[in-house]
Amino acid sequence: MVAAAVWWRKHPSPCPYNQRFWLQAPHPFITRGRLLEALDPRSGETVLEVGPGTGYYTLTVAPAVDRLHIFDLQPEMLDHTMRRAGEAGVVNVEPRQGDARSLPYADGVFDAAYLVTVLGEIPDQEAALRELRRVVKPGGRVVVGELFGDPHMVVEGALRRRAEAVGLRFERRVGPRFGYFAVLRV
Repeated sequence: MVAAAVWWRKHPSPCPYNQRFWLQAPHPFITRGRLLEALDPRSGETVLEVGPGTGYYTLTVAPAVDRLHIFDLQPEMLDHTMRRAGEAGVVNVEPRQGDARSLPYADGVFDAAYLVTVLGEIPDQEAALRELRRVVKPGGRVVVGELFGDPHMVVEGALRRRAEAVGLRFERRVGPRFGYFAVLRV
């Protein structure tokens, strides 16, 4: 078991769709309420969620903003989230498939962006953070959620170093170190 966890940590990859039940379980410490506190979504904003999985956070954030773009490497995750949004009557979600190391959006188009237990799954975390800095407006927010127990968890110190290396400023942490949302500023 330990060997598998070590291997998985050294070989980042997204949670496979056939294991989506992990994404639908309650998320202790990185709750929807704490995400809303960290992200502070507002009416009139356009926000980007990277790695929505099955929409656990999507359906909470979407009603608070004008437009929520969801971006995932796996089309199955996007389809799943869009199905859930449709069932919930949420119509302001726009899906797009691709790699977070090369976001297909113009510079400065989002008021904020967030990703929860996703950054550690990306092989080049600095590239993903650099892209998020590029697509979020100056002064905008990038929120990163991490949870102990996730084999790809990015600890706060490593996140701070990577964020600073790409020009993002660490503003604050919401929640304890073992289950937190980091608020970064562009």
